[in-house]
Amino acid sequence: MATEAMNESWASVTTQIKTIWNEQEFTDAELKKARGDLKKMVALINERTGEEEADILQKISAFL
Repeated sequence: MATEAMNESWASVTTQIKTIWNEQEFTDAELKKARGDLKKMVALINERTGEEEADILQKISAFL
């Protein structure tokens, strides 16, 4: 499950998110609030970028 993978490799996940969406400045505190919850992470990125949730989920799934 993606949420489990997100928790197991948190440092890698945050690095990937900051790399993919580098035009946004996500703080560690913001990302930590969504840790372990894929839906919250997708919603956070969607809120900040306006990118479609399906596209965000596809990008996250590619590195989990």
